[in-house]
Amino acid sequence: MLANKTIVLGITGSIAAYKAADLASKLTQAGAKVEIIMTESATEFITPLTLRSLTGQPVVTKMFELTSEFSIEHIALAEAADVVAIAPATANTIAKLAQGIADDMLTCTVLATKAPIIVAPAMNVNMLENPITQENLAKLKARGFVIIEPAWGRLASGKMGRGRLADVDEIIGTIQQVLGKSGDLAGRRIVVTAGGTQEPIDPVRYIGNHSSGKMGYAMAKAARDRGAMVTLITAPTSLPEPTGIEVTPVRTTIQMKEAVAKAVAKADVLIMAAAVADYQPKTSAKEKIKKESPSLTLELIRTPDILTEVKGDFIRVGFAAESEDLIENARQKLQKKQLNLIVANDITATDSGFGVDTNKVTLIDRDGKVESLPLLTKREVADKILDRVVEFLR
Repeated sequence: MLANKTIVLGITGSIAAYKAADLASKLTQAGAKVEIIMTESATEFITPLTLRSLTGQPVVTKMFELTSEFSIEHIALAEAADVVAIAPATANTIAKLAQGIADDMLTCTVLATKAPIIVAPAMNVNMLENPITQENLAKLKARGFVIIEPAWGRLASGKMGRGRLADVDEIIGTIQQVLGKSGDLAGRRIVVTAGGTQEPIDPVRYIGNHSSGKMGYAMAKAARDRGAMVTLITAPTSLPEPTGIEVTPVRTTIQMKEAVAKAVAKADVLIMAAAVADYQPKTSAKEKIKKESPSLTLELIRTPDILTEVKGDFIRVGFAAESEDLIENARQKLQKKQLNLIVANDITATDSGFGVDTNKVTLIDRDGKVESLPLLTKREVADKILDRVVEFLR
């Protein structure tokens, strides 16, 4: 998603400037060309050499810098940008941007660019809550700037409050979302399910499975980054909530079915990446079952089949996690559930399936086309699936 994109990263004079090094490094590792502009105050907190070492690009600190390829025409950097992200952004820089002041390279670049602009404030809580700062942020929002709300926590002053720079992964997620707004899924609504549902035996025990949710979360992020409006319906996982995605937490299969039925009312696509429990206890104890007997007998009943029971006019993509007869079992599920596409993966492989970051799958569509993919990251698999979804939508 970020490969071959030019990201202008503005760094201003906040104590959070040191976090920009991690941001610049991760953006560069993702394949982006990161051009950094530092205000004079920012250089008091972190050196240009550090950032140049991480990005491999010259760092601009002055309006006319003879060592910079952008020294002759300062608007050249503005024109090169696919997106401008200012992180951290101080109250001072936000105020200048709100008033259209262009007295340094960063503010000049913002004023000259036609690229989308993302601002991630970081400052003392009192400065953030000052009506002037809030008015300035409101002005920027009204002009189309994307504001990443600062986080709550311990500040440099030692006080607790809102004003910390947003998490680096949230900033990157926002950049990806902004860059993908004109993608091939722009304007489409996609519902994705993820994780393994949990069917309670009593208040502390449940029937579950080994799903980590990684494939579903990768699907949701990939759809977001291609311009889709995404609803992620997720069973419990240890994964952080993705940026720019409507997240609906559920626990049981019945809860997931209800959430899916509601979400698909306006959806173009449903991607059922969740590992839904096939059975649930007929009754769930209201109190913890005591370990008084050497054995425990549970009567299980079938859970709802979400893909079969939820009706509507939308593209349906299912997953088949199999341990034997992969293709045949997947074909049967494709036909039974009347899917457009099914993604079959062999859960016996150690480098594919539950809990790992890679997957080796076979795609089978309703016309009988079979495509076996090599071992890929789950994000790469997600994009391959979405390539097929785009074809269906056309």
